[in-house]
Amino acid sequence: MEASPAARPQPLRELPQTQNDRQTSDNASSEPCYIDDVTATVAEKVTAAPVVDRLETMTTATTVRAVDGNNPTAMRAADESNPTAVTAADEELTDAAAPATLQITTDEKAVAAAARVSEVIENEINKEKEVIISVTSHMQINNDDKDTKNTSKKQQKLENNKIIAEHEKMWLTTKEASAISAEDVVSRLRVGFRSGLSWKECEFRRQITGYNEFSVHQGDPLWKKYIEQFRNPLILLLLASAVVSVCMKQFDDAFSITTAIIIVVTVAFIQEYRSEKSLEALTKLVPPTCRCLREEQLESMLARSLVPGDIVYLSTGDRVPADIRLFEAIDLAIDESSFTGETEPCMKTTELVLNPMSHTSMKNIAFMGTLVRCGNGKGVVVNTGEKSEFGELFKLMQSEEAPKTPLQNSMDILGTQLSVYSFFIIGLIMMLGWIQGRPILDMFTIGVSLAVAAIPEGLPIVVTVTLALGVMRMANRKAIVKKLPTVETLGCVNIICSDKTGTITNNEMTVTTIITSDGYYADVSGTGYNDQGEVHLLKSFSSDQAKQAIYNLLEVGVICNNATINGDTLQGQPTEGALLAVAMKNRMYGISDKYLKLQEYPFSSEQKLMAVKCVNKYDDVKEEIYFVKGALEKVLKQCTKYSNGNERLLLSSKKEQDIFTEAYEIGRKGLRVIALAKGDSLQDLVYLGLVGICDPPKPFVRESIEQLYNCGVKVKLVTGDAQETAVAIGSMIGLDMIHGQTMSGQQIDNMSDHQLKAMVNNVSVFYRVTPRHKLTIIKALQSNGNVVGMTGDGVNDSVALKKADIGIAMGKNGTDVCKEASDMILVDDDFQTIVAAIEEGKGIFFNIRNFVKFQLSTSIAALSLIALATIFRIPNPLNAMQILWINIIMDGPPAQSLAVEPVDKDVVKQGPRNVKTPMITKTLVLMFFFQHQL
Repeated sequence: MEASPAARPQPLRELPQTQNDRQTSDNASSEPCYIDDVTATVAEKVTAAPVVDRLETMTTATTVRAVDGNNPTAMRAADESNPTAVTAADEELTDAAAPATLQITTDEKAVAAAARVSEVIENEINKEKEVIISVTSHMQINNDDKDTKNTSKKQQKLENNKIIAEHEKMWLTTKEASAISAEDVVSRLRVGFRSGLSWKECEFRRQITGYNEFSVHQGDPLWKKYIEQFRNPLILLLLASAVVSVCMKQFDDAFSITTAIIIVVTVAFIQEYRSEKSLEALTKLVPPTCRCLREEQLESMLARSLVPGDIVYLSTGDRVPADIRLFEAIDLAIDESSFTGETEPCMKTTELVLNPMSHTSMKNIAFMGTLVRCGNGKGVVVNTGEKSEFGELFKLMQSEEAPKTPLQNSMDILGTQLSVYSFFIIGLIMMLGWIQGRPILDMFTIGVSLAVAAIPEGLPIVVTVTLALGVMRMANRKAIVKKLPTVETLGCVNIICSDKTGTITNNEMTVTTIITSDGYYADVSGTGYNDQGEVHLLKSFSSDQAKQAIYNLLEVGVICNNATINGDTLQGQPTEGALLAVAMKNRMYGISDKYLKLQEYPFSSEQKLMAVKCVNKYDDVKEEIYFVKGALEKVLKQCTKYSNGNERLLLSSKKEQDIFTEAYEIGRKGLRVIALAKGDSLQDLVYLGLVGICDPPKPFVRESIEQLYNCGVKVKLVTGDAQETAVAIGSMIGLDMIHGQTMSGQQIDNMSDHQLKAMVNNVSVFYRVTPRHKLTIIKALQSNGNVVGMTGDGVNDSVALKKADIGIAMGKNGTDVCKEASDMILVDDDFQTIVAAIEEGKGIFFNIRNFVKFQLSTSIAALSLIALATIFRIPNPLNAMQILWINIIMDGPPAQSLAVEPVDKDVVKQGPRNVKTPMITKTLVLMFFFQHQL
């Protein structure tokens, strides 16, 4: 009789079925293990073992029942575990001992055997119980360990999340770091000035912030980009022509059309592929290595491994690896021209900046990607990778897509128009034939002929060849066009936004004005760091005295100088290069060899002047002389006299006022004023005069802008410079400063999109603008229906170049990022090339439109002929093969000749074409239709 499951006792602990458990116990099974079952298990072992005799076997079975007589479950288990042995023992007991039961049961031998068996069984039971209890305890410990580990993991995860949250609270934006002291920044980032971060902490922070690099998303694979070229409506029309030719079994025509398609698509693909590297070029501005303080050791390490809180050392020639809050700056000047548009290197300080509004105002920040021109410094990294200010520019470039060119839009519209007209005419004639009761096969043949006649198969080829010829002509004019349709786009441009530094100007500081302390004026010609130019006296009572005064003044500029010029290449700061160049133009060579420098007082943003203590090598007395240059207000404070010919006169308040008035007049012209003095003591200097320095416009820029105005193209100046400088340059190059307004980047921030859209067309000069402002300006102009061209040479121009309808980069001095983001590159940086490009663009569109007219005249003639033949039940005069022959072979060469027509002067004088005007107008179609009917 089987035991009911409900009758089983409750388990002490259920043993999970793991590999370890199976190795621990021989009795592991899919059923739970019970301690009370040990009785049955041991009984099974004993009854299954060899017996001495039948009596011992019978007694064993009986004893098993007696061992745990109070536990029927165990007794039943013993019976169930080996029923054969127990039953046999019972039967033999009955058969052999029936006559003498009393004698057997009282036999001493049997009793002793039963006692031994009972003892063995009890021992086995105790051992099994110990094993089970041991295993159970072991599993209890394991499970407790697992629970402890799970709890520990959860606690560790919570602890990590807490630490990450605390670290994220530590991070600062670049603007926030600029507005607080360096001590507060270091304290916030939990780092020591002299110790740096630990390697372990750096690794943890890197897991939060990621590597100091830009992730360039992989675009579509090449095969997909190639397939995308087939989405052009005209290419689809050509494919339809090829399919029709195959259906008509005209395989020669199908092969010819397919070959033409492959050529056109491949050319377009190559042009597009070459233009999609701007983001890759941007990453090149991040230096590969840098010097960083880790665990009190200065290490040369990969810049990509930097994290916020790292202490970085900077010196001359280094490219800044991240956004760094400076806490030490010794004569530190950083070239930010490619980033902010400022020509002059920015002198850095460690003081906090109250309410920093722009990059140029953050004097205590070294921005990623900028270049250290001179000096050295130390700072703490505040932002890396895409969280840096440079990274913001990177993300802007990723988010902006280059718009389609006007020609591409015109060709798309043309393809749609041709398709609609074709389907309408084919449907109309097919319906007419069906009404006339013509056979379906005949109507299908006529429909195919009509479709082939309506498609200008040679159009994409001729357009591509026309654009390619335009690209070749532009190359001869020192302009590299990266995309074929770009050439025609210039013919539609009605507004050009131009950066100042490096585009309108050469990004070469030049002395243009000299005013001596005794009132002599001189203008300086020539640009660049060379001796090409002259010093022209404008006001002079004594020519010799004026020349000597100018000589004395320029001598200070040469001696108080750390720059050098080799050939036309400057090594040092542009301002000092300008002072060397003007001395060379005055034929002053070898001046610095006369003096021995004893001590230098470097320029700083606080004192705003530089001084050197020297002695004349050829003077027997060896008298010490101080040469000083700097900001006018700072230099005059150190002066007690001024030079007037051979005399040294006392510097009165009236004379000081006259000097400041002269400086103000120079500053109004956008020039930077530098004062020069010398003397026996820094507190008793003699004022010698001042010079006006600027980054002058390139030759012929003014004439080019005048030609653009005559062609209906407005020019707007977009710069990061101050208002005075921007307005002065605008006046020099002939911008409309009378009717045109000026607008700052801060004003743009305070405007809504609607307000900016309403005002942007009337602004001639935008100043103090950032890359984001430039992008906003381009979008606002485009929203007003303008076709906008953008010129630039720096990283700060790259986003606007990409967004503009046509981006134009400078080839000589432009950055790689700028070139890759642009559509056209001016090889010689000549602004006048833009005028030639606009002329070329107008001529190309004029030639393309002439070809379209020519091709349409043929198509309309063929359509009219087939339609009239259908109406008057005349057999179809032209089959598909004949029409293809006409369109490709007969019309191709004449149409191609239109593509090489020289630019018509009357076309050049016309204003920019309206991009909304379709290439095929209803008037044009009706005119062609009636002409061919006649």
